Amino acid sequence: MTAKREHDTAAATARGGSLRASHADREHVLDLLKAAFVQGRLAKDEFDTRVGQTLASRTYAELAVLTADIPAGLIRAQSPRQPARARPAHPENKVVNTCACATLALFVLSAPLLTGHFELFFVLVAAMIGALFAAAGQTAHSSYKKRAGRPRQ
Repeated sequence: MTAKREHDTAAATARGGSLRASHADREHVLDLLKAAFVQGRLAKDEFDTRVGQTLASRTYAELAVLTADIPAGLIRAQSPRQPARARPAHPENKVVNTCACATLALFVLSAPLLTGHFELFFVLVAAMIGALFAAAGQTAHSSYKKRAGRPRQ
């Protein structure tokens, strides 16, 4: 808790706790309860009960009661979390996307053939071949950039 917030909480408790707590005050108490739970200072059922009471609390006095038996410097002592790494896309997604694109291409190419617009068919084939070359170039460039960033062995 910051010095100002500690002062505000102490002042509210001294006045009988009639000052209303804000969302940020409740969030701070929730963070403190989470830290206490992770460190084993609270059991799961006690943690759940206090979280519910925190969300229902309206005044500083109600919040102060919920954290009275937890050390004040608990959150500051916690080490910051490491950010989670992004996971690569699943290979199944690539297969599904490839099949969907192939099916769409077949529908697009079959429409002009069925209606007798052969010129449109050849224009679409040329456009798709161009798109394939562009995709292959993009893939090759991406692969090159990944290899260039690795140290040589």
